[in-house]
Amino acid sequence: MIADGWRTVAAAIIGLALALSLAGCSNGPGEVGAEGPPANPLFYEIASADGTVEGWMLGTIHALPDGTRWRTTEIGRVIDAADFLVVEISEPRGPDERTSIYLGLAQSPDQPEIGSRLPAHLRPMLAGMMKRGDLDDRDFLQLETWAAAITLARGDATGNPANGVDRALMADFADRPVRELEGMRGQLAIFDRLPELDQRAMLAAVVSESERTRRDPARLQRAWLAGDAVIIETATHEGFLAVPALREALLTGRNQRWAEAIVPMLAERPRPLIAVGAAHLVGPDGLAALLEAQGYRIRRLP
Repeated sequence: MIADGWRTVAAAIIGLALALSLAGCSNGPGEVGAEGPPANPLFYEIASADGTVEGWMLGTIHALPDGTRWRTTEIGRVIDAADFLVVEISEPRGPDERTSIYLGLAQSPDQPEIGSRLPAHLRPMLAGMMKRGDLDDRDFLQLETWAAAITLARGDATGNPANGVDRALMADFADRPVRELEGMRGQLAIFDRLPELDQRAMLAAVVSESERTRRDPARLQRAWLAGDAVIIETATHEGFLAVPALREALLTGRNQRWAEAIVPMLAERPRPLIAVGAAHLVGPDGLAALLEAQGYRIRRLP
């Protein structure tokens, strides 16, 4: 339950505003798979004002069904050409690192009963999510509210974390440097620092959105594969990302910090491939716009 599952949902919740990325499962109705239109994920060239290519950005997704073909010819070319990879979280230093970090942040003694952390009208939906996830009240006795939301999201998610784009890219760069923008502890600490009121807003949104997510669980997987920036950006205003404080903490504030970290990397002679959740690239608060504001020329690649 803890290893790949919580990590992937955490990243997906922050990045694409839906809990789609944890349960390993085969393709079901409406899921993306090996067949379908050619892939066209959000993929950008970053050039200086004089046109010199300084690096690239690829919008990732943290889990996909088996057999999903997402590598385009241009993505393959850049994977070969880039000097180093930049991701949100790199591979752990040891097999127990993820579990240790997660439990250290997610657990606190004497947490309130899970139902009491929600408005009364959402408790029947909570019961359904717990049943689908084979969970009961005991599973939440020590979980802080943000971690409870992630745990619940597991039951309705689709895709296999083993097929995550970030994981595949790290394998491609096994013989080249991989840098991380946040790291596992830094990313989960964003949740952990949320005031309890905001954590409960997050929990309520996960529960209230669960039925819509179940009706079309792969909506954003399809949008990601097609590179549909409109749908992806719309998703960054839905669910708990519609709550201004959560959107700032989990999306726009992080984009600002990442842009500040990326600009010095682009100034170096080696050229990076920057691979982050696709929702971080789009809209006026996205990395593409933030880098353009710094004078870079951003061009979407086919």
